[in-house]
Amino acid sequence: MKEVTIYTDGACSGNPGPGGWGAVLLYKDERKEIYGSESDTTNQRMEIKAVIEALRTLKVSNWDIVVYSDSAYVVNAIEQNWLENWQKNGWKNSKKEPVANQDLWRELIPLMRKNRVRMVKVKGHAGNTWNERCDQLARLGVKENREV
Repeated sequence: MKEVTIYTDGACSGNPGPGGWGAVLLYKDERKEIYGSESDTTNQRMEIKAVIEALRTLKVSNWDIVVYSDSAYVVNAIEQNWLENWQKNGWKNSKKEPVANQDLWRELIPLMRKNRVRMVKVKGHAGNTWNERCDQLARLGVKENREV
């Protein structure tokens, strides 16, 4: 089975404030790094955006994709079926309130359906090479956004 490994991270200067996201995609001996930014956003939005943009970059379907993130919010939304439950409940959370970041979750769903995506939680700022690199890319997005 063909498998792509992805690491993602988001960053925000202020919450809300200028934000950035970064991702590293790994397949065999190949590596692709991507990053970007938004002017007025939150850290959670940038964490989701990193996964969206990484999956959007893939030109494959029906592959196994493992996404590593230090965001419990993103990992749990997928691995603990929060996302599925939100949809079933008309985009309401367990408190019967509208789910935050619906626009991004709705953007993520079709991208995930193209492949078999599994999310894995990694500890942030704990020396994981690729997680640290994604953090650098996300902070680069924040920095470039401030310079514009």
